[in-house]
Amino acid sequence: MFKVSKALWRAALVVAVPVLAAVILLLAGAQNMTGAGNTGEELFFTILHTNDEHSSIIPHSPAVDYHPELVNPAAGGFARLATAINQIRDKKTAAGEPVLLLNGGDFIGGSPFSWLIPRGMAPELTLMQLIGYDAVIIGNHEYDYGAGILAAYLQAAGYPEAHQRTVVLAANTVAPADHPLAALGLYRATHLLELENGLKVGLFGLIGKDAISVAADPTPVTFTDQHETARAAVQKLQTQGADVIIAITHAGVELAEDQTLAREVPGIHVIVGGHCHTAIDNPIIENGVIIVQAGDLLHYLGVLELAYNPNTGTVRIRNTESAQEYLIPIDSRFAPDPLIQSEIERFTGALNSLIVQQTGGRFHHILDTVAYSDFPLPDKPPLQETPFGNFVADAMRLVTAQKTGRRVDVALQANGVIRGSVTPGTMAHSRGKVSFYDLAELVGLGIGPDGYAGYPIVSVYLTGEEVRRALEVAVLLREMMGNTYFLQFSGLRYHYNPGNAILLTVPGINQPIPSALVGGGAVTRAELYTGEGRQGPDDAGYVPLERGDERLYHVVTDSYILSFLPRIGKMLPMLGLEIKDRDGNPVPPERFGELIVKVDGRELKVWQTVVEYAASQPRNAAGIPVIDPYYAATAGRINEVWSFPLVVWPLLILAALAAGLFFLIRWPIRRLRRKRALLGRKA
Repeated sequence: MFKVSKALWRAALVVAVPVLAAVILLLAGAQNMTGAGNTGEELFFTILHTNDEHSSIIPHSPAVDYHPELVNPAAGGFARLATAINQIRDKKTAAGEPVLLLNGGDFIGGSPFSWLIPRGMAPELTLMQLIGYDAVIIGNHEYDYGAGILAAYLQAAGYPEAHQRTVVLAANTVAPADHPLAALGLYRATHLLELENGLKVGLFGLIGKDAISVAADPTPVTFTDQHETARAAVQKLQTQGADVIIAITHAGVELAEDQTLAREVPGIHVIVGGHCHTAIDNPIIENGVIIVQAGDLLHYLGVLELAYNPNTGTVRIRNTESAQEYLIPIDSRFAPDPLIQSEIERFTGALNSLIVQQTGGRFHHILDTVAYSDFPLPDKPPLQETPFGNFVADAMRLVTAQKTGRRVDVALQANGVIRGSVTPGTMAHSRGKVSFYDLAELVGLGIGPDGYAGYPIVSVYLTGEEVRRALEVAVLLREMMGNTYFLQFSGLRYHYNPGNAILLTVPGINQPIPSALVGGGAVTRAELYTGEGRQGPDDAGYVPLERGDERLYHVVTDSYILSFLPRIGKMLPMLGLEIKDRDGNPVPPERFGELIVKVDGRELKVWQTVVEYAASQPRNAAGIPVIDPYYAATAGRINEVWSFPLVVWPLLILAALAAGLFFLIRWPIRRLRRKRALLGRKA
């Protein structure tokens, strides 16, 4: 038998072991290229996604509850989000699986951090680049300060060069060629990524119809048809060799815009959505397309584990087999990422300086306590009077009157501008506290002509008849446009029958006909409060607001709501409102800027009235403002009642006419028959 010496064995092992190790590594690498633990030719990848962050840079709801070292109920925050994302990335990298991080639009607009945008800073997108977002899209709130400031914002965030880190997508957005958005290439229609495993992923962004309709000021930007644009984007990406196509939309599932896109445009594999703030805890599958959305305000990080089959060109979900939840709550389980936290502190310092300037030194920090409260002030349920809606409307009416020295009869505000509920602190270190941030983030949208964030208060005069028309419009908006347009009031109360708002709906075109067009109406009773201060829940101080009342009443709202009022008369002439100054002179839309309330030469903002009203609440024994228990519930300002529906009256009249006509025709015939019968008997 041939014998091998020990020296020869050792030499063979020296050569064989490295070769064997290399083979194992190659096999492992090949396995990772098709997904860890994968048996077929599928390519694994994961999509992480958020949407509608609305400048919620720090944990909130309420912000005063946040504590970096204690378990606390404060939700979200970019520093926590970064930690959650990094943990998933590390896990997926170890498995050789690529990760995409996408945003569904409205990353700005809401919290006081967005107030830094008109001052030339870009806190949200700067942080998102550091966190490593692959793509973001432009939603309706990116236009809160106008297209010009959006362009400046993107430049402050480093674009167009920053597309190499985080691409900004807006396929159906068309800026004029000479506008900075287009001229500088600050957004793109599509984007193609080749992932580490060789998978080519095509991305495009869309803003939906509803989102466009509520965009504050996109002028001069226009928008192309969503489906035609999507078809062109899909074709372009397929031509470029995309294996998987992802539509990132700011359109939503509540109005079925994402579902319609999935049905009407072939070639899309996944829709990552936004706009309607829906937390989809189990993906919607429409026409084979996977639709996801992650709520809002960074309450959740969406996680979608996928597998692409190159033989069939299909994509399937893997979350169930890996037991991976689709939505991960961003809460105190995630410690703040140090790098992101340091950047947040830098932006917080800039914001604090702005607040000192804007409040005349009254407040110095975003978490300064404004007041205490023993109860929350909810902005729900939808389509109803709410406690916080009353608080905001009262603040607008009473603070404006106090600062101008002129009585304000009525204030109105839309639910769409009220962004949430007041939640007092619940932790030992924060119990009952209502901070500047927790108030201002709920009413801090918009911008004024002064270039500072926040919608300004506007002062207009309407006749009593026009105030009643405004109430009819409020009911119509409720029935036709939904909760965003539902109006909260201060200084009056009314009863209405929603069944009488719409006379009928024209079949085929689904066009509602308001009853007011034929002299009807939904408001059954309206009363004006003539007392001093906050209106009471009893009958003291109320007088009827009669039809045909030509007296002038002082009404305040904000500049955003005012911009919509002239449209009413164009759509419904019988409900038209003529905006007037205090002398009763008509004010055309091009002069609406003259109606802005100014105090010491500065615009009075909605958020300012709310903060100051909270700070003026009755004080306790320690001299601390405490929210009045009046606001723990509603106060009978908007009352839904039942009465005989107007649409029934025409039907009854028609039925009566038909019955009468039938009788008129039937009676002579019966008489003739009787006469013939009598003649027959005689014969």
